[in-house]
Amino acid sequence: MVMRARFSSTGLAVTDQGLVCSVLYFLDSVLRGVGQVMLQNNSYAGLLFLAGVFYNAPLFGLAALIGTAVSTATALLLRVERAFVRDGLFGFNGALVAIALLYFLQPNALTWACVVFAAACSTIVMAAMLTLLGVWRMPALTAPFVFISWGTFLATARFGRLESTHLLPTAGLPKAVAVEGVVTASTVAEGLFNGIAQVFFQGNVVTGMLFAIGLVLSSRAAFVTALAGSLVGLCVAWGMGAAEPAIRSGAFGFNSVLVAIALGGTFFVRDRVSIAYSLFATITAAVVFAALSAALEPLGLPALTFPFVLVTWLFLLASPVFPGLRLVTAENEQASNEKAAFWRL
Repeated sequence: MVMRARFSSTGLAVTDQGLVCSVLYFLDSVLRGVGQVMLQNNSYAGLLFLAGVFYNAPLFGLAALIGTAVSTATALLLRVERAFVRDGLFGFNGALVAIALLYFLQPNALTWACVVFAAACSTIVMAAMLTLLGVWRMPALTAPFVFISWGTFLATARFGRLESTHLLPTAGLPKAVAVEGVVTASTVAEGLFNGIAQVFFQGNVVTGMLFAIGLVLSSRAAFVTALAGSLVGLCVAWGMGAAEPAIRSGAFGFNSVLVAIALGGTFFVRDRVSIAYSLFATITAAVVFAALSAALEPLGLPALTFPFVLVTWLFLLASPVFPGLRLVTAENEQASNEKAAFWRL
């Protein structure tokens, strides 16, 4: 019997129902889930994203793989519409939750159990948010990851066996930050690619380059907007007097990267108006990141990707009032199934 599976422009196309094809379908869905962290419904991009994470830290690479597999499998077991699972829309929050938990908590057996549990929960929270936000035709984005991670980190105050890696912000009133260090060409070069790498909590220039190559394979527009987003976030931080180490690390870039990809390359039809609107949102994301980081400091919580979620929701909700903006619809969508899925909500 001939196995009906072939490589397509975005990954494996599986049309058979056999065991081998089912496994290939699942693996392809997992890779698409990793790709959807940067809104790319593309297995090749997901594979390069995963390779970039493994290059920097095999522990986080394994976490991303397990987290995506668990959240995807949970969606399949609960019989989520296969098109959503196929597009990786129930995988990317699981990937981020798994990395975040192992980044901020000691990687012991209990933490790994929490990773599996939280990744499965991300599917439940994702489904709940799709139902809630579907009324306004809004995407859930990485909100499930943010809420589950925050809940877990807060729980460490009552669960003595959940040991912090001491990378969580120290709870306390926010303090003013003085301008620190001198921004050089090296700062800008490293910060540019670290801003992309930090989407997966990775501070590594080579990892950022691998992510950028993955974006090129999936969408040149996503590649350009990601680089532009990272650069904008870096420049805003520099202009506002952020510390040089934070600029170099890409801390102010990753939310701007995601906002730029979402608004500049996914949800709006690209023209001069939408590009200007997306640029404004990208600048806003860097400022909101600083504000939320300070606001959450008394709770000892990191901002994670919530600035991206908040800014994207805000600018999408505002868009119907502005006639010059055109949302991507099922009729004019031409490239990404992520966009089509957005309109099926």
